[in-house]
Amino acid sequence: MALFAHGFRPFFLMAAVVAPVAVGVWALALAGLTLPDGPLPPMRWHAHELLAGFVAAAMIGFLMTAIPNWTGRRGYSGPPLIVLASLFLAARFAMLPGSPVPISVAAVLALAPLPATLLLVLPALVKAKSPRLFGPPALVLLFWSGQVMMLAEEAGWWMTPGWATGQMLMANMALLLVVLIGGRIVPSFTLNALRKTPRPAEARPLPGVDRGAILAVAAVAAVDVAAPGGVPAGLVAVVAAALVALRLSRWHGQRTLRWPILWVLHLAYALIPLALAVKAVSLLTGAAWASAWLHLQLVGPVALMIVAVMTRATLGHTGRTLVAAPATVAAYVLLPAAALLRAFGGVPGEDALPGLVAAAICWVAAFVLVLAVHAPMLLGPRPDGKAG
Repeated sequence: MALFAHGFRPFFLMAAVVAPVAVGVWALALAGLTLPDGPLPPMRWHAHELLAGFVAAAMIGFLMTAIPNWTGRRGYSGPPLIVLASLFLAARFAMLPGSPVPISVAAVLALAPLPATLLLVLPALVKAKSPRLFGPPALVLLFWSGQVMMLAEEAGWWMTPGWATGQMLMANMALLLVVLIGGRIVPSFTLNALRKTPRPAEARPLPGVDRGAILAVAAVAAVDVAAPGGVPAGLVAVVAAALVALRLSRWHGQRTLRWPILWVLHLAYALIPLALAVKAVSLLTGAAWASAWLHLQLVGPVALMIVAVMTRATLGHTGRTLVAAPATVAAYVLLPAAALLRAFGGVPGEDALPGLVAAAICWVAAFVLVLAVHAPMLLGPRPDGKAG
């Protein structure tokens, strides 16, 4: 089956399915639909599935694609991939509202896919003998530890650190991966494209800024665990926002407007300092309009970068031209709209439902468009007849 010919195929597909389900069902619940009881309360199910479902599926798909490229091994396919995808799908069904699976069992199922993935890729990493290749898997492991904290509280295994700390750790590890991986691919893809134009461009890094931006976002994650919600967290967010913005300014983003598949990468990266700045305002001033900064962080840079990478990788690894279809470009626009509507579309203390529903509609529509264009590519064989 073409679906299991390469690791990115089933997991990018499941990421694009889980995302609209996790938001759409929750939006219906906010609008008055009564959800059946399941292992998690509806709000926690919504949060868990966006992180451990949507984001984790994208992470697994990325690892299944990147590690063969990094190590020179064959791509992951066949029975091991089928088992891993089945495990991930079983976890999603076990967690659904209305699932009869008790939380103690559902939590074990939900926690299995990420460590199973890391065990699958570990031999290739060890054989490559390159310590730097362990960086992204280590961040995925920290991301998973946040999931452990969340589900441990809900299952009654332990209470501290619990749901809130784990959720923040997962959100920040996702952001740090965007900073780290995006910081490599955005300038690389941009410079490669610009070198083919009459006015080629070269990298313009500033000494210390690249590393400083990564370390600053890592510090954000550390402070959010050690001293969340206070002035230190706000101050670190200010520094991180400034360094990430300065880093982005050196990547010639203004010259990518003719290529949607490139400008979306810059847009996703630009939403990182915006989310961090709004977080800083919220933590340092208590401004009500900035209180939804965590949603801005997840719906903005994290989700948009995931979609940008998924759509580009799907085109490239299925032997197609790297040109975004009009429907995909529409998705690139709808996701930032969803982020802004979710973050700023409702005044706290008043009726925020219209803004929430509008954000959910934009989010769901974006992923419907992504699926309409890319699901056939993920499900079908390469048009050039090659394997993968």
